[in-house]
Amino acid sequence: MTDPIRDVRREYKYATLSRSEVAKDPLDQFVRWMGDAETAEIQDVTAMALATSDALGQPSVRIVLLKGFDATGFSWFSDGGSEKGQALAANPRAELLFHWRELDRQIRIRGSVAALSDAAADAYFYSRPLASQLAAATSEQSRPVESRGELEQRYKDLAGQYPDRAPRPQAWGGFKLQPEAYEFWQGREGRLHDRLQFRRDADQQWQVQRLQP
Repeated sequence: MTDPIRDVRREYKYATLSRSEVAKDPLDQFVRWMGDAETAEIQDVTAMALATSDALGQPSVRIVLLKGFDATGFSWFSDGGSEKGQALAANPRAELLFHWRELDRQIRIRGSVAALSDAAADAYFYSRPLASQLAAATSEQSRPVESRGELEQRYKDLAGQYPDRAPRPQAWGGFKLQPEAYEFWQGREGRLHDRLQFRRDADQQWQVQRLQP
């Protein structure tokens, strides 16, 4: 009997990635590939998997949206009381994964995580539509709730109380991952893929090496 999952496969034919063409700074390479993904009009281009591990070593992963990046790191916003927020409080290390299937590309970024300032959290929170503000104020993320109806009633009550601007929950804020390693993966025909990894040397300079697929 054929296994319909095992037999699912396709060829990767988009492009190649060599050490001679990759940028010397991994952030510059990230900017190049993000630009390619935007040009390709990939839906949810800023979506990234965020992998964390709690104090007991239990891993968890979920999709969040990138909200900013520069030489100091990659930022997103969430409820600090959520599963990921509690995991990061206990073990402030994480990995991000961008997967752009249409380009046969992945980027992994690993490093330590720090909280953003209250000012940064306020600035982003109040740039969001009112409905998103109310949803964040309504939900105690990751905690059990008796019913959908309870959530909707809480949302309705807050909307009546705050018709113009919702209060930012104290636990809601921003996080920034400060990169220690990058990996750029380019799918290749026949599964002999390209993988280039960046790590800092003793002088904190980025060095690149090829990894076997």
